[in-house]
Amino acid sequence: MVPMSTHDADATGPGPIAAHHPLRDEDPARVDGFWLDSRLTATPAGTVFTAHETGGDAVMLVLLSEGAAADPAARARFAGEINAMHIDTVVARGGEGQDDGRMAVRFRPAEDVADLAAGSPRAPWAALAFDGSLAAVIESDRVLRAVDLSMSPPLSRPSGPGYRLHWIDRTQHGPTRPWPLPWPGRTDRAGWITMLVSFLLMALLTALAILLAILVFQNQPPVDAPQPIPSPMEASGSGSGSGSPQPASPSGTASASAGESQGNVPGPYDDDPSMADPDGNESGPAEPTVNPRL
Repeated sequence: MVPMSTHDADATGPGPIAAHHPLRDEDPARVDGFWLDSRLTATPAGTVFTAHETGGDAVMLVLLSEGAAADPAARARFAGEINAMHIDTVVARGGEGQDDGRMAVRFRPAEDVADLAAGSPRAPWAALAFDGSLAAVIESDRVLRAVDLSMSPPLSRPSGPGYRLHWIDRTQHGPTRPWPLPWPGRTDRAGWITMLVSFLLMALLTALAILLAILVFQNQPPVDAPQPIPSPMEASGSGSGSGSPQPASPSGTASASAGESQGNVPGPYDDDPSMADPDGNESGPAEPTVNPRL
């Protein structure tokens, strides 16, 4: 508990300002619709944070610890303290066993089905009006002390062994709704400078990628297209029509030798042998002989 100054009772001006402490790694980023900003105070029964809704004012959020959230008697004591407050003090409340009493109108049920229905119940919490004063922090600390009974006077004269609550050492935060995760929808702290820097960084990476692509592909040597392969018909026709010498093919040599071995056989378009006159040593066609059978 944070002690008050001795001059608070006589002071006529505003009270002392509450001290804010940074959040820890184990603290949740969000409880229901409230984003946590800083720590104010803590006891074995729970922790008090400053929080805010998107576009809303700052509030003081009281969240029970894991041990207190699992104890029905502790949850009932917390609900009784909240129900005893003024309606303007309680901004919202939620969690297991907080939907009855005078402040039931401030209860906020789970927003979706991705809750902890199959596991531990959600830890009770309450969002209270906060003016930044130390007196408000002391009041929230009193609520937590009433839950863990650390400030309750004994009902009779103490005698015998001492007793303590069975959950007093379980000071971790009670289970809260883990979905949706905080980071996809948390855009309230990203200003225009952050968006501008992100845009410029993306533009720089895009330009660098284009430059690397140009440098890689601009020095590639040109590749000539392959020469067309002539077909057999084009190869045979080019020997008679063009004046350039063509290399002799083995197939042509073989056909010429075959023609020599078979003799000069007239083709279908050659002249009639009977009409040709022999010259030189070549003998022409003989006179037609008479068939002796006729």
